[in-house]
Amino acid sequence: MATQFPDDFKCPISLEIMTDPVILSSGHTFDRPSIQRWLDSGHRTCPISKLPLSDPPSLIPNHALRSLISNYAAVSLPKPQSNTNPETLIATLTSRSSSVESKKGSLAQLGRVSKRDYGLRRRLMESGAVSAVLSCVASSDTCLREKALCLLLNLSLDDENKVGLVAEGAIGNIVAGLSSGSPDSRAMAATMLTSLAVVEVNKATIGSYPCAIRALVSLLEDGTSREKKEAATALYALCSFNDNRRRAVECGAVPILIGMAELGIERAVEVLGLLAKCKGGREEMVKFCDCVRILVNLLRNGSSRCVQYALLTLYSLCCYSEQVCFEALREGVYEHCSGLLGDDNEKIRRNASSLIQALRGKRSIR
Repeated sequence: MATQFPDDFKCPISLEIMTDPVILSSGHTFDRPSIQRWLDSGHRTCPISKLPLSDPPSLIPNHALRSLISNYAAVSLPKPQSNTNPETLIATLTSRSSSVESKKGSLAQLGRVSKRDYGLRRRLMESGAVSAVLSCVASSDTCLREKALCLLLNLSLDDENKVGLVAEGAIGNIVAGLSSGSPDSRAMAATMLTSLAVVEVNKATIGSYPCAIRALVSLLEDGTSREKKEAATALYALCSFNDNRRRAVECGAVPILIGMAELGIERAVEVLGLLAKCKGGREEMVKFCDCVRILVNLLRNGSSRCVQYALLTLYSLCCYSEQVCFEALREGVYEHCSGLLGDDNEKIRRNASSLIQALRGKRSIR
């Protein structure tokens, strides 16, 4: 389908049609997921112009381009084989007399079309269909639940809808979905929380919801590989809000995350970096006897992202505990950080420099 669109509609990174275009301070536009991955890797330059970006980088929604893409799709692309009118699909979805199978069909078709159609997403939000979709999320029918979650994910592509979905009561149904259904539907429910948490005000709302963070921590501990990854990603999004760090620590996230970090799972190391910013998180990490050894091993053998957040976590722990400082020095962290000062990744250089400063005063009394 992408070949039918003008090249200007394609993300310069993924070369796919943009669904959520955002503008960097350099003036260039990228699809949000693609540029976010670029930034999450530690880059602080524009991928095209190589100009330096502000820290934190500003991602400004390009509403004009998104509207152009949506309108172009509406008038220029061949219609899908099913010519069912969206209003008919919405009516089927909201009707109490509709069968489960007909609702599945409507959800599937609306899910396919709404992914690229901003206008349809807006109509769905304004039509009262969201409550019907949420009731499907609460269904015991696994297939119906998964199709409803897919449609909700599409609706949450737009920032204004993220707030609207929360106002419609989406969090309760989604949190319930973290603890029931198939592994795929539980993973999708975690992904949905990640999407909603992009809006700052939603982080507090989700975190304060009973059992939300506890359910994510349970997925971390007992879920499949995909469930663990999506739960860790949701926690990473939520724990940029201070109160949610405390909640995650109280739910027992720290030892689980340390175990995942030992396996080199990047997102687990990132969440540890956030939890180390709160006192309770640091206390739990210091109590875990192998924590420093695991973090040091990540410095030496982990991915760039793991190194960045292992440095951040060690810095927080060394500022908190003299015991951790001496343990880090015995492990050769100071010398290793000195070597990282020449790394290509600006965040690694900066975090290594901060950790060196924290350790420097302890070297003479080691």
